[in-house]
Amino acid sequence: MIRLFERSKKREFSSLSEAEILALAISSEEDDARIYMAYADKLRAQYPQSAKVFDDMADVENTHRRMLIDMFESRFGKRIPLIRREHVRGFYERSPDWLMETKSLDDMRDEAERMEQGAYRFYLEAQKQAQDTGIRKLLGDLAIAEQAHSDVASMLEDRHLPEDAREEENETARRQFLLTYVQPGLAGLMDGSVSTLAPIFAAAFATQDTTQTFLVGLSASVGAGISMGFTEAAHDDGKLSGRGSPIKRGLASGIMTALGGLGHTLPYLIPNFLTATITAIAIVFFELWAIAFIQNKYMDTPFLRAALQVVVGGGLVLAAGILIGNA
Repeated sequence: MIRLFERSKKREFSSLSEAEILALAISSEEDDARIYMAYADKLRAQYPQSAKVFDDMADVENTHRRMLIDMFESRFGKRIPLIRREHVRGFYERSPDWLMETKSLDDMRDEAERMEQGAYRFYLEAQKQAQDTGIRKLLGDLAIAEQAHSDVASMLEDRHLPEDAREEENETARRQFLLTYVQPGLAGLMDGSVSTLAPIFAAAFATQDTTQTFLVGLSASVGAGISMGFTEAAHDDGKLSGRGSPIKRGLASGIMTALGGLGHTLPYLIPNFLTATITAIAIVFFELWAIAFIQNKYMDTPFLRAALQVVVGGGLVLAAGILIGNA
């Protein structure tokens, strides 16, 4: 409770002096340049042309930083106060470096656009607050420059990313998405949907008890999900195969495996056995057709062939479960 009444340690932007505004602008330009360089380093191996775009954007930010430092030294001397964006209330924030690993190429491009827009708004407000004519002019010029950065980014992309290079990088990003998420997720969905059919429907027809059937289905689905998730994560670290983070692949596989089994398990929460079973069978065929659709859309498998493999195979497993349960 005491924390609720503690005075905030952040400064109001309106309370900053001209020297502090310049110091804040210097640290912000430096941070933005570092972020762009980090993006470039991460992208250089797989997306070399986009890496060049971020290298050039970092150079622009460093140019702005040097202009601000020159202005500060001419007005206030060589000692620049330590003030950063996290010290100021309402100031636009940046994501820490360790979150960069979760960002895709498109995420980085979108983040760069938001960074430039935030910097533009900052310089507009800073210009209003400054009294010194030289500082006002510099801040106004930087506001115009930041506003035009989206156009600069477009020009840089046109220079470094011709249409064939952009298509190649987009195809690389798509292939990485397929390898990291779609492929293990699809394998998990297929395993969860098909492998749990026999035990669930065998239990259903053997016991005629929806509660017992639900518990069997729940345990089979969760157990299969845990097993598939750990297997996917453990058997390949992704460094040589290029399939991406083992944790991401394991989560995709494990979650989709569990969901595949839970889809036809949840209807057994319905007390009436006949209603629950009819609903579960309907969901089974929906799941199997969904798998065929995903195979066709993302894995380029002809739809009829995918449907024949999945629906016929799943139907045979379903029939086996029903026959065993009635034995």
